[in-house]
Amino acid sequence: MRGPQRPGPSADGNLPLELTVFVGRSAELGELSRALGSGRLVTVTGAGGVGKSRLAARAAAGVAPRDGVWRVELAPVRDPEFVEYAVAEALGLTDHTTRLPRETLLEQLAGRRVLLLLDGFEHLVDACAELVAELLRRLPDLAVLAVGRRPLGVAGELLFPVGPLGEDEAVELFAERAGRQGLQVRDCAEVREVCRRLDGIPLAVELAAGRLRALSPGQLLERLDDRFRLLTGGGQDALPRHRTLRTAIGWSHELCTPAERLLWARLSVFAGTFDLEAAEYVCSGDGLAAEEVLDVLAELLAQSVVCRAETPSGVRYRMLDTVRAYGADWLAATGDAGRLRRRHRDWFMGLATWCELEWFSPRQGEVAARVESELPNLRAALDHCLTEPDEAHLGQYLAGSLWFHWAGCGRLSEGRRWLERSLELDSEYPQSRLKALWVLGYVAILQGDAVPALSALQECRAKAELAADPTAVAYAEHRTGCLALVTDDMARAETLLRSALHRYQEIGELNSNVLMAQVELAMTRAFRGDLADAVRLCEDVRRVCEDHGERWARSYALYVLAYAAWQDGDHAVARELLTDCLGNAHGFRDLLGSVLSIELLALVTVAQDDPAEAAVLQGAAGRMWPSVGLPLFGSAHYNAPHELCAATARRALGEERYAECVRQGARLDREAAVARALKYFGVRPPEVLPAPRGPVRQRREGTDMRKPAASPTRKGGETAG
Repeated sequence: MRGPQRPGPSADGNLPLELTVFVGRSAELGELSRALGSGRLVTVTGAGGVGKSRLAARAAAGVAPRDGVWRVELAPVRDPEFVEYAVAEALGLTDHTTRLPRETLLEQLAGRRVLLLLDGFEHLVDACAELVAELLRRLPDLAVLAVGRRPLGVAGELLFPVGPLGEDEAVELFAERAGRQGLQVRDCAEVREVCRRLDGIPLAVELAAGRLRALSPGQLLERLDDRFRLLTGGGQDALPRHRTLRTAIGWSHELCTPAERLLWARLSVFAGTFDLEAAEYVCSGDGLAAEEVLDVLAELLAQSVVCRAETPSGVRYRMLDTVRAYGADWLAATGDAGRLRRRHRDWFMGLATWCELEWFSPRQGEVAARVESELPNLRAALDHCLTEPDEAHLGQYLAGSLWFHWAGCGRLSEGRRWLERSLELDSEYPQSRLKALWVLGYVAILQGDAVPALSALQECRAKAELAADPTAVAYAEHRTGCLALVTDDMARAETLLRSALHRYQEIGELNSNVLMAQVELAMTRAFRGDLADAVRLCEDVRRVCEDHGERWARSYALYVLAYAAWQDGDHAVARELLTDCLGNAHGFRDLLGSVLSIELLALVTVAQDDPAEAAVLQGAAGRMWPSVGLPLFGSAHYNAPHELCAATARRALGEERYAECVRQGARLDREAAVARALKYFGVRPPEVLPAPRGPVRQRREGTDMRKPAASPTRKGGETAG
């Protein structure tokens, strides 16, 4: 979808994604702005390449609703079921529960003045129309600007058809694109005729201008005349605009070298954006060497076939959907589409394996950003695995390998969907199924869905014992212990977690999951009154995490250490530990870690004689829990500090003042709540998903990462199955 960019709710929203040079259309821009002021649903329609998206983005940028303008790019989304996920993702909404994304959207957008820009919906029109209709019906402060080749067909829709550029504007665009190549083009009869031949369609004009390094305007015109006569028998006057565009794209394609045509076709397998290393691996071979890909890609960039963008995870590339579709047709005609989709799948299987291993490393933040940017391609790889015969085991392995993203980066709902879908299929490879089962159990626990969690973990344990797979047995036992912990069965939790840790030690497993098992064991010890043992266990986790640069599991260890410090009356240390914990949890969009930290911060705050602020924090946490699951897991042990905080604050403030402070906190959204909690304690809120220092590269010392990792390892990574 949008890559790794997911800003929090702000006045500016997320719109500044791609506002390129905007030529002409001043009249249309004014008309569209007025339409947005008079209707809640405006749909910009027009042929591919006519400039709908740029016009809509420019108009939306001039609108200033209180809670921002949010863009949802739907072109890479193939499954109608993912439309709601795409919208929630663009809005930066995180929900750990079993609720459908639509419920989250309705809850989180209630009372917010937002303009939603849905771009490229035409292949998902039914799903989009149904969603938009309900959102508009139930959210009176919401407005929608839709962009596609056809109307949504929703009641109250205002249609805004966009046609080609006028001749003067087309000439201006032609000259501007020439200028990007260091070429000056004067306004002359030949340039004007080229623009007329192309019906003023912006994409066609840009593709033609991309040829000026090799051809003069006169040569362009001559070749265009030949191309149009060939396809229309001389009847150019009646040529429909969509055929004009396809003809122009085809003409540009013909002028490409064989290597450029080959790369154009092969790049069409990517969903959304891609990076150079992926292109080098996926698209090389059979007539195109990997070392040639960069030079050929540079030529396609110069010709406006491919676009380049700077992102938090490095330089990435994309093809406009119309251009990509043309390449996909050519790829299908060559009979090579199946092989390219398999290479695409292999690369992203390798990427997921690499990221899973690197999650337990100082590159954890970079890995999170990289997976976020590659989600459209990972989804495409998952879909391929789950729709091709005999590849169910690969889908199970891929869905399981992304456990750290589902559980650690706020995507439980989507992860559960892929895991359940993969497990509906039979597989002859039990290890992949076992991995998917324990990950499903883990996800369901975090969602507060105990029965399906237990069912998945019991199946995993039983089948792992039959298959004599000690790694899967350890993971199943660990997560069953975690389930016992959050359901207040402390004795069983301790037994299972100790056994799982012993199994991990026997097989030499050390990673974030293993450390989380030790943190969970520490929590059972703390709840059973042995604070010294809890501190010993978590200090060991903190040391290992700091040795390996691991921040996610470390934040949970800090939470337990803070709990112990509070119990010991050392409130200053507890506060310091919790602010560190909250900053990291929020940085990874780990909603559970964030809300647990805020709950305990409230208790520390009331202990430091600020009951009003403690009540505000409790109100903020109360607003967050519905997106996490059952408040404090419905656990008496986890709930005891909350009840103590509430009772202490009530005594100090009185019932009425306490309730007023709680209501004040409940008005804070997640970003504001975290910012307030950290600011109160003098800490600057972190960026969500810390951006990497540079591109994350799939290359480990001594390893050729051009070859995707085809199978999991047994040591040093989350590798069960």
